[in-house]
Amino acid sequence: MHITEIEIYKFSIAMPPFIISGGVIDKAQNTLVKIYTNQNIYGLGECSAFVMLVGETQHTDFELAKDFARLWKGKNPLEIEQRMNELNTYCVHNPTIKSAFDMALYDIAAKYAKMPLYQFLGGTHKTITTDHTIGIADADQMAQRALELKGKGASIIKVKLGRGKEDVQRVKAIRDSVGAEMILRVDANQGWDYRTAVYVLKEIAQYNIELCEEPVKYWNNADLKRITDHSPIPIAADESVKDHHDAQRLAAMKACDYFNIKLAKSGGIRIAAKINAIAEAAGMKCMLGGMCESRIALSANAHFALSQSNIQFYDLDTALLLQEDPCVGGIIYNGYDISVPQTPGIGADADENFLKSCEKAVV
Repeated sequence: MHITEIEIYKFSIAMPPFIISGGVIDKAQNTLVKIYTNQNIYGLGECSAFVMLVGETQHTDFELAKDFARLWKGKNPLEIEQRMNELNTYCVHNPTIKSAFDMALYDIAAKYAKMPLYQFLGGTHKTITTDHTIGIADADQMAQRALELKGKGASIIKVKLGRGKEDVQRVKAIRDSVGAEMILRVDANQGWDYRTAVYVLKEIAQYNIELCEEPVKYWNNADLKRITDHSPIPIAADESVKDHHDAQRLAAMKACDYFNIKLAKSGGIRIAAKINAIAEAAGMKCMLGGMCESRIALSANAHFALSQSNIQFYDLDTALLLQEDPCVGGIIYNGYDISVPQTPGIGADADENFLKSCEKAVV
């Protein structure tokens, strides 16, 4: 088998303004790759640029994708390790656009094997439940939003924090609003310093918080460990664990309790599996999260989650925030319960009518 042609699409999808500690997000800025082969099999991969967390833009992803496509044309897509090593040799960073190419290769490989991707990766089918994320606002607004989500059937809410000691009031208002049974997890997105993190975590522990993601800057492993050692709430590393090297270092330091894995942050399924293996060996559970992907990429994410029993927390709600759906088939939401198609590959495709309006490159 060899690659005959690669199509690259650029598209943006509006979403209600969503505030995290680093800024405001009001649209998904995504890139789609479609890799064709000489055996009537093609693979699909999507990524979502998140410049404030990873450093890539939609423009850099689209342009770099053309270079990647030229590197791969005529080569065997089933040689996933070799193909991804070629991208890493050519370009040292940019894991987000690499994740789209990685995803497309796994889609091809699973289709060639005539298996759903989760099965190809060694998993079994089950239903998983995603959280729903609330952006930063004043305490009353966040409490009202949480109550609305509870009314729609959400059982797990992730609360964005990272603004300072006033975050305590945000959590209190939400817990008072939704009652004791709702699972709450929080995410500071690197927004606190050490003292603020210690204060907020101790104050909000009374509200039964499942976990806290990334309390301090991604590079501050020393303070991350200090916080983990003293926090009454389990700490999950997100931005600070981009690849398996980060995972190995943080696990050896015992710097956190969990890892949040994102395909777009780690370069795709191949490296994400290595991160999870390191966590599992260290007795650490993992979360699977995302950027602002549509149901196309989230389908691959869900398949990956089903293949890794050590992944216990799911943050796969971004498609619920987008105002347009470019996906045909793909991940199925029954409220907040998620299942995947039993068709070969990721089980998702792009709507051809949607793609007609997108900027396109062909290599």
